[in-house]
Amino acid sequence: MGDVLRKARAMRNVSAAATAHAAGLTEAELATVEEAGNFPKRPNFAALAEITGLSGPKLEGMANGWLPSPRDLGIWRELRQVSTTERGNQVHCYLAWDEVTREAALFDTGWDATPAFQLIEENQLQLRHLFITHTHHDHIAGLEAVRTRFPKALIHTDAKSAPPQHKNRRNDYIQLGSLRITNRDTPGHAEDGVTYLIGNWPDDAPHVAIVGDAIFASSMGGAPQHGALAREKVNNQILSLPADTLICPGHGPLTTVGEEQAHNPFF
Repeated sequence: MGDVLRKARAMRNVSAAATAHAAGLTEAELATVEEAGNFPKRPNFAALAEITGLSGPKLEGMANGWLPSPRDLGIWRELRQVSTTERGNQVHCYLAWDEVTREAALFDTGWDATPAFQLIEENQLQLRHLFITHTHHDHIAGLEAVRTRFPKALIHTDAKSAPPQHKNRRNDYIQLGSLRITNRDTPGHAEDGVTYLIGNWPDDAPHVAIVGDAIFASSMGGAPQHGALAREKVNNQILSLPADTLICPGHGPLTTVGEEQAHNPFF
């Protein structure tokens, strides 16, 4: 909750004093909310939502403890979430592969690529691709280790500084055995933000969207300078996908398009 309010205030350049006044809180009480995530008393959700540009009912639902339903990645069989932590910041990367060819793709590296390397070895995979959602350090800290260990793996990114052969094109699609990977631009939190969509899973499992920090369960990536762009891109490129699409964010729990449409206060 505190994270959501801080980001929303920053996007609208609204002061803590104005936000607290609208919500019927003192500045000290608002600071407690933004630090600990709990309201010391019931605020005026409608006024709080209006000044921050959030949805009042969804904000209230979040305050009441809404969380996305737990997801069983076994539905997708060849998809794993890999989490690494540094200085209290946990970040997720993802490994997907084709069950027949054993060709694999890694989406971001996290702080340390070692756990991903272990999965690759345990499942006897061939890493063919590294897809980068954005170039913030916590998502690519293991990049050099991946390049050293798998020098033939193709790198895909929206970074402007990347060599042409590594840059995504919007009409690209990559075949990973039977899996098909496409990309959608989702800048805002990061200039080079991009979402990767994985389809053609066995047993018709829903599509998977690897979103980086574009959107989280009940939240989104901070974008104080480009909030409108970030929200527009998430709406058009992610929340327009089928409701059962699995959202795999860089931080926090897994969620779905349908759950975020119904519960994310930014949208």
